[in-house]
Amino acid sequence: SAASDVYKRQAMKLESNSHLKNGDVIISMKNIEVQFEVRKRFLTAIRNISLDIKKNEILAIVGESGSGKSVLTKCLIGMLDDNGHVSNGHIYYSGVDLTKYKANEDWMNIRGKRIATIFQDPMTSLNPLRRIGSQITEVIRLHRGVDKETARKEAILLLERVGISNAEQRFRDYPFQYSGGMRQRVVIAIALACRPDVLICDEPTTALDVTIQAQILNLLKGIQKELHTSIIFITHDLGVIAELCEDVVVMYGGMIMEKGSVNDIFYNPQHPYTKGLHQSIPKDIVGQKERLVPIDGSPPDLLSPPQGC
Repeated sequence: SAASDVYKRQAMKLESNSHLKNGDVIISMKNIEVQFEVRKRFLTAIRNISLDIKKNEILAIVGESGSGKSVLTKCLIGMLDDNGHVSNGHIYYSGVDLTKYKANEDWMNIRGKRIATIFQDPMTSLNPLRRIGSQITEVIRLHRGVDKETARKEAILLLERVGISNAEQRFRDYPFQYSGGMRQRVVIAIALACRPDVLICDEPTTALDVTIQAQILNLLKGIQKELHTSIIFITHDLGVIAELCEDVVVMYGGMIMEKGSVNDIFYNPQHPYTKGLHQSIPKDIVGQKERLVPIDGSPPDLLSPPQGC
């Protein structure tokens, strides 16, 4: 009934996280399993993962393509594909189990407002037919309910915060008038518009050259220190992890192989797969010729996963 639906929504009201201290658990994932229906069969993309996200930490999730990195984080914002669902487990955030969220209206209180995402290619996040300023002010007005002029002033301040020069003039530019690095800065500004608790960065520097990549990483570090935002950083690049992150989760085949501090993962890896990742990194040392040690085989077929490890 309509009355019971109202009761359920009230029971799932989000609590404030203002009382949490740095290092406190802000999101707790317990025994998460995610399945997709593919050709009348079920593919288990995430298999029994438990993971805590702490306030004001930068957590890296590393693994090769198809390991389940992006699928895992999409569970936090309700963006799994239509044929996918969380088939087991719980995700606790702000006094609510997010696995109980079904309606898009419920996710509107989470997505962008409390947990924001920066994707790999900014041109897939920005509307090429709309001015930059309007895309930022839309988010501010939608989630914070302020008037147009207040949203405009806030958007210009955000552009300045992420390093866009002449922000007031460039506010009316279109995405094609920005370089790749500047477009990614705009996407970061949109993600920060509501000062989210958690920022998911899904390979945000992969499409950028090395110089711009370093600038974006420095920007993210500054944001984390200033806003005390928890950052989940998805990447293939172990060098980026060493530069930015504090803790690391290594994924393969929809499972966590190993997790620990950056020092643990880099200098004392325990799992053979983690050791294999280290050995497969090219060693760029002038004058030395060292044979690359690849990891044999391919990621497993999750429709028919192999037995054993």
